[in-house]
Amino acid sequence: MKIAVLSGKGGTGKTTVATNLAYSLNKVDKMVQLLDADVEEPNAHIFFNVNYEDEENVQILLPVIDRNKCTHCGICARSCEFSAITVSSKYIMVFDSLCHGCGVCSMVCPVKAISERPKDIGTIKLGKTEEGIIFGEGIMNIGEPSPVRIIRQLKKHIAPDADVVILDSPPGTSCPVIETIHDTDFALLVTEPTPFGLHDLKLAIETTRQFNIPIGVVINRYDGSYKEIEAYLDREQIPLLMTIPYDPQIARDYSKGFLFSKSQNYTDKFLDLFERIEVIKKC
Repeated sequence: MKIAVLSGKGGTGKTTVATNLAYSLNKVDKMVQLLDADVEEPNAHIFFNVNYEDEENVQILLPVIDRNKCTHCGICARSCEFSAITVSSKYIMVFDSLCHGCGVCSMVCPVKAISERPKDIGTIKLGKTEEGIIFGEGIMNIGEPSPVRIIRQLKKHIAPDADVVILDSPPGTSCPVIETIHDTDFALLVTEPTPFGLHDLKLAIETTRQFNIPIGVVINRYDGSYKEIEAYLDREQIPLLMTIPYDPQIARDYSKGFLFSKSQNYTDKFLDLFERIEVIKKC
């Protein structure tokens, strides 16, 4: 089962849930893979001692203009969805920082004046934690416009023999999240009990529903004082699978890179969370 752990906004506890769920499942002898797809700021590794065994570069292909062939027709510029090429009667310019490496410009050039050169945009690192969890993360180079290619390449390393694959998604609802959700079996949405948390949870649910996969919600930092999220979930018939209490000790543990599921009480709660996911998936 491939579980994408999502959040409509940053800071809700998405990585908290992903890492503690992976640790808890590993304790009961499931083969678990944890992939940190939040490649702009991966931090799941902080909670484990990871023995990295492999590393690979992620590249895109940038256009190279042969100005001796170019007729300045402008077809390439008009075809570029990202405004990465500008053409005038005398000049043609490529803005590398805007280019997403889609290759359309080279395809549409009528005089074959555009070739391509590789450019590194990030890195994939693969290994295992000391507990035996199969681990992978993507790291995007500073200044790159899009992490989608890195997430896509990271997902190529999904272990076919893993019992459970947990993908720690980027926050929000934009293209990187879409790429993470694609071809997964369950979306686990993590939110916080605030008006902002509810607003962005709604956006994340609307996005996830487009993929026609089952969803469930975890409320982090729960103290029972803000009931609007539970009322919304009841109206939408979306299961609330778990609440994590507002507990200063959990916050202290997190700040030190300590998994609070190492306490047996919380291990059992995360195992119960997974059992509920399995029930929903089978329905």
